[in-house]
This record gives sequence, C-alpha cells and structure tokens, in this order.
Amino acid sequence: MKTTQSILLSSTYLGPLEYYAWLIQHNKVYIDKEEHYIKQTYRNRCVIYTANGKQSLTVPVIKVNGNHTKIKDIQISSQQDWQKVHWRSIVSAYNHSPFFLYYRDELEPFYTKTFKYLLDYNHELLEILFYLLDINIKITYTEKFIEKDNYRFIDLRNHFSPKKENPDMVFPAYTQVFEVTHGFIPNLSIIDLLFNEGTNTVEYLKRMDINPD
Repeated sequence: MKTTQSILLSSTYLGPLEYYAWLIQHNKVYIDKEEHYIKQTYRNRCVIYTANGKQSLTVPVIKVNGNHTKIKDIQISSQQDWQKVHWRSIVSAYNHSPFFLYYRDELEPFYTKTFKYLLDYNHELLEILFYLLDINIKITYTEKFIEKDNYRFIDLRNHFSPKKENPDMVFPAYTQVFEVTHGFIPNLSIIDLLFNEGTNTVEYLKRMDINPD
C-alpha cells in the first residue's frame, strides 16, 4: 500500500533493494540534486553477487569543486575503462540467472554509451528500470538544497549505506545464482532481484516492510 507522505532520496547507481522498496511504496518521491556528493556511498556504487560473493562496482568520478561539489555537478571520469569492467562483471555474475537474457539488451547500452554527469547516468538507469518493470512513479528533482529535519519529507538521503546495513530490515529470500556456495545475500543492487525474479520484482518490493516495529 502506497503512502502519500513525500520521501527525499539521494541519486543512486543501481541502488539496493531497500532504496527501491521505499521508492515503490510512495507516491511522492523527490531526489536531491543540490546536495554535496558523498564518497563511498550508493551514489556511485552498487553491490552485486558474484561467484566470489559480494562485489562492489564503483563509477569513477571527478569532483570539479572538490569536497563541495554538488551531486548535479559530479562528472564521470573517462580515465578508467570502468564501463567494460562493470559490464563484464555483471555478465559473469548473472549470465545464468533466469531473466538476464530477457533484460540485457536494454541495459548493455549503459556500458557503451558515454555519459558526462553521474546524475544523468543514474537518472537514465532509473528510467529504464521503471520502463522494464512498468513502474509509473513521477520523480521530482529538487531545485534547492533541502535542510535536514524538514517536516515535509521523510529524509532518506543518508539512510542507505554500503558500509552499514539496517539491522531492522527483513529481506525475504529469493533464489540467487550462487546461493549454494555463499547462501542468500540480502539488499544487493536492484539488478540482482531483476535478473533473478524478473516481473516479480515489483511485488517483492511492495511486500517489504520498510517500517518494521
């Protein structure tokens, strides 16, 4: 059941399931494009499930104004061949998943096409995921920085972290390619759920309890 309260999110690179569960379960979704970029977060990082367990994929960035660079101004570095590395890792991880072949042609161009800004890259990935999953949610990007404790929003900009999981969240198990070796790993990138569950992805996210007692 969707709630009408507005949520405020950061932009993410193929963010984790908890991020998408909050997004799916709300009608009013805002993404802050005026916040300062924070390194080592899901803003430019996702986590997938490989034969060796969890693997982080990080988009290399250029902070044009140093530590005071806004997320909208963060550029993607072209000095590293990161797109080829990321796509090769994704193929290796999910080539044998049930739905990889079904979705790969829509996602592969994101690892060949050049993008200048991280925010644009993340946004277009979000849009293609909405298209693939038939999600009709309007995303509004803020025009100014939103201060903390703004009563209008549930502020989730720093709620999700690859370094610290939410101990209260419960993630129902679903079949993963390498679970026989490493067991079920929760809260990975949205593409882990997509490639393994396909059209069941949305229902899974809707069933998640994002406000556990």
